[in-house]
Amino acid sequence: MMLPLTADLFALVLLPIFAIGASIGSFLNVCISRWPAELSVVKPRSRCPKCERQISWHENIPVLSWLLLRGKCRGCQLPISMQYPAVELLVALGWVACVVTFGVTYEALRVAVFGTILFGIAVTDAKHYLIPDGFTISGLVFMLGMSIANFFIGETSQFATPWAALLGACVGAGAITIIGWLAEVAMKREAMGFGDTTLMAVVGAALGPERALLTIIGGAFVGAVFFVLFVGPVVWLRSKKRGEEFAYPDVPFGVFLAPAALLALLWGDRLIVWYVQRSFPT
Repeated sequence: MMLPLTADLFALVLLPIFAIGASIGSFLNVCISRWPAELSVVKPRSRCPKCERQISWHENIPVLSWLLLRGKCRGCQLPISMQYPAVELLVALGWVACVVTFGVTYEALRVAVFGTILFGIAVTDAKHYLIPDGFTISGLVFMLGMSIANFFIGETSQFATPWAALLGACVGAGAITIIGWLAEVAMKREAMGFGDTTLMAVVGAALGPERALLTIIGGAFVGAVFFVLFVGPVVWLRSKKRGEEFAYPDVPFGVFLAPAALLALLWGDRLIVWYVQRSFPT
């Protein structure tokens, strides 16, 4: 149910949701920066990553502070990465989009939380080739807990029921593990990290077994096309220029699994029905 965009809705609902989303995006930046280094996301307080100067509260207002400081640390005057305002803004817009699309509902909250976790995983995997347990364990607990809660709330949902969530977590994790093992045998090197396994447990808990498998297929297809058409030629040219033997770089698979999971949540059922109808016509 898409809400009509009126002035009252914007002032009373969307602005507060934007502020909440931006604040969550700010915390997501902390997780992206600290979890790969196995640091606490609670202590110490936010600091400049370059001069380690503690950031005061008025320098830590999502998006706005970065603009007022002109993208530089107030202490050392070195640039602050664009990642910080970009993540805050995108998460805020994502939360607003969920409310506009699904209304002020439990479903909107579930989609917003799921999307935020997937976004954090994608950014972290792209930067560090790592999917921290902090994202996947908390994501798995959230998805299973929200599924059980919705069983009592009784709201119509695109997410999996409790039983399908449990089965989906097992199928998602198991399928990606088998694929990783087969790829490792074929390439004679590690092909899939444990983070991908736990990520697919989260995705399976949210989507159920069928759409978890669809996520793997979609993520693999997009990732393969991206690396063959874009990354591969760049790496080949660099290798040739340096006189080195060409080898495909490691693939941060979470970068492709995360958006594929969100697409599978929103349109996966229709895609599966479309495929079945054309593959097995009556």
